[in-house]
Amino acid sequence: MSQKLSLQQTAINTLNLNDRGGFTIPTAGLYPYQWNWDSAFVALGIATYDMDRAWREITTLIEGQWPDGMIPSIIFRDDNPDYFPGPSRWGKTHGAIPSTGVSQPPVLATVVRQITQGSKGIARRAEVFDAIFAWHKWFHDARTASGIVATVHPWETGRDNCPEWNIGLDLMEVAPDLPPYTRMDNKHVNPHHRPTQEQYDKYLTIVHFGDGIGWDQRRLTNEGPFLMADPNIHFVLLRADKDLLAMAEEIGEPVETCEQIRAWIAKGEAATDYIWNEELGAFSARDIRTGKFSDGFSNCSALCFYADTGTKEQRARVLAHLQRVENKVSYMLPSWDPDAPDFEPQRYWCGPMWPQMNYMTALGLEEQSEPEMARTIRDALNNAIEKSGFWECFDPLTGEGCVGANFSWTAAVWLSWQNATKLSGAA
Repeated sequence: MSQKLSLQQTAINTLNLNDRGGFTIPTAGLYPYQWNWDSAFVALGIATYDMDRAWREITTLIEGQWPDGMIPSIIFRDDNPDYFPGPSRWGKTHGAIPSTGVSQPPVLATVVRQITQGSKGIARRAEVFDAIFAWHKWFHDARTASGIVATVHPWETGRDNCPEWNIGLDLMEVAPDLPPYTRMDNKHVNPHHRPTQEQYDKYLTIVHFGDGIGWDQRRLTNEGPFLMADPNIHFVLLRADKDLLAMAEEIGEPVETCEQIRAWIAKGEAATDYIWNEELGAFSARDIRTGKFSDGFSNCSALCFYADTGTKEQRARVLAHLQRVENKVSYMLPSWDPDAPDFEPQRYWCGPMWPQMNYMTALGLEEQSEPEMARTIRDALNNAIEKSGFWECFDPLTGEGCVGANFSWTAAVWLSWQNATKLSGAA
């Protein structure tokens, strides 16, 4: 059996191993619940061999939606002592199922549009359209600040300890009445691969604040201790709004609905310049209250191609950064600038290569007529997987797997790329 065929079966086995009866956890022990954008990418992979099960992944995620439209970052169907912070720490949240009080990058609309091709596609899209529309509306209503959709917590960005967030975190004080806690993540993996204790104290300070205001999302945005613009959320949402509009038109949604989505897209296009860091020559995170930019090139800057936004000059400068970074690492695309002093190739979002980010970046580059760099980024992840297996992320210098093993979205991205032709008509 060839290595690729063997890896394909291992990928399917990994997803089956992490299946918890209708939803898929990222990996056992470290992440024992259903994560938001993880499930979207998981559906992308499962759709290559079992469309009904892939669709169930999406609908179980939507089951955790709040009445205001938010789909939380984590859905807690039990209280697993192996994970912190679990449902008791988040307090009384507003969904039908206990959850976190923040969201995650809304990749769901894009994934739904991609996998619902064929004769059943229209019906499937119609089934979830209202829920996804409500989620996007929540982002635009509850999370907008200074004209751009913002974030109130590094966990909401999906890039927990990226050095970009240090600007906002440095402005914070740890809550003096923060209840004591014991981290569980460092019991499962190498602590040197995870966020620092000071960062965790501040993450929990934001949770403490949110619980204290009853998870009033508008107040959390306006008054919370952390508020930054995130290129990842911005670009993923802008792309998802465009895919949502395409689905709305295809399934015959009312004119008013389509016009609302077009207004969101126009708002997103206009806001793209807000995160353009002219001095850096790239898109970067920005603290909304001070206006200060982060000063390093991250792996979400190139998602301007994925969202099909930014000027020709901006895209050219981002591409130049990609070419510079390519000469610094063996496996593209690191999560943080290898020329930055705080680059750490194995510490979570301070340097490792991330499968879902490579997936979106390569897709965007391919769509925007940059096939060579798209191939470089796609091949790098495939090569790392072939070398090390299905890890959560990878050292961009060595290809060594980092943090969580037997990881669902890595297996799913592999399957999507290896089986792309099977998606046609799969729905």
